[in-house]
Amino acid sequence: MNPLSRLITLSDTEKQEHGLVHTPAEIAQQPATWQTTYRLFAEAKSSLAEFLRPGREGQWTIYLVGAGTSDYVGQALSNLLRQRWGCEVRAVASTDLLTNRDDLLLDGRRYLWISFSRSGDSPEGVAVLEQALASCPNVRHLVVSCNASGKMVELARQSKEAFAIVLDDAVNDRSLAMTSSFTNMLVFGQALAHLWEPDHYEETLAHMAVAANHMLDAGSHLAYELAGKGHRQACFVGAGGLRSAAQESALKLLELTSGRVLTMSETTLGLRHGPMSALNMQTIFTSYVSTGEKRQKYDLDLLREIRAKEVVRTIVAVGVVDSASDHSLHCAAFEHIDDAYRPAVDILFGQMLGLFSSIELGLKPDSPSPKGVISRVVQKFNIYS
Repeated sequence: MNPLSRLITLSDTEKQEHGLVHTPAEIAQQPATWQTTYRLFAEAKSSLAEFLRPGREGQWTIYLVGAGTSDYVGQALSNLLRQRWGCEVRAVASTDLLTNRDDLLLDGRRYLWISFSRSGDSPEGVAVLEQALASCPNVRHLVVSCNASGKMVELARQSKEAFAIVLDDAVNDRSLAMTSSFTNMLVFGQALAHLWEPDHYEETLAHMAVAANHMLDAGSHLAYELAGKGHRQACFVGAGGLRSAAQESALKLLELTSGRVLTMSETTLGLRHGPMSALNMQTIFTSYVSTGEKRQKYDLDLLREIRAKEVVRTIVAVGVVDSASDHSLHCAAFEHIDDAYRPAVDILFGQMLGLFSSIELGLKPDSPSPKGVISRVVQKFNIYS
């Protein structure tokens, strides 16, 4: 039995005592829940196609909107949607839209904002949607959430200019850190990119599930082992769509250890431009190595440089087996998954490293912020119009 499965088989009393009621199960359930999300997409496909028909002709500028982890959903999807829909697509954080909306909108242009939110109740997400519905007639909205009773879903259902999608309640994570909600909103967005050719995605999703189950097994052994070695710093890198996996991995490890493990993320080529100076022998260095031939060469060159300079203690390569790494997470299914679809698979390692590091530090993964500095839903703050 792998370390993740062992946590799931603990007694209810042990789970309550150690703050493990939700997080391990929410991580483990992800490949199975992706199929549920895809079925939900298939059921809504006709209605979505009608609402989004102008996007098929490339008539919209699309903003992918979210905060924190939900922003990384948009960043993971932006290149895929741009290529599939043939229009300009940008990930724009709701935290930026709330403060800088006038700088980010152009008169005379039509927009679609696709908002991602686990709770649908984050102050920024609600405020951005309310203000845009009231004063931006050139913007339409698709809200993707995991909470049927969230304020954003309610607002979308009340407007003819908006459409709401609610994912299965099982992926509305009860733990503080977003895990199932992140990958399932991402899977929905990937399916959406194939709205007019969904069968092409179904085969990719099958390969993703195979790779994810391998990650949950082999990756949990590795994450457990590394968490026990007392690293106090971690760096994650990736290029293209895998940059978002690096960003989200850094956030998960930071959140789940309440900042006791310092984390950073960068692009493969960006690391050399200063951030490499922060690496040291307390650092776990993880590279999400591209499936694409060109990007993979850059990724592997960086691994070999890091190894040659001897600046970190541990190097992990995800997606490939390479002699420059100390540990590799890879199976044949990775070869059938383009980088644009890999973040949902690769992030599993970052989630599990966060989980086991949290346990090692004596924290409770379901609520790892002992003083309540951060919470499951960002606390309300003043909103200015």
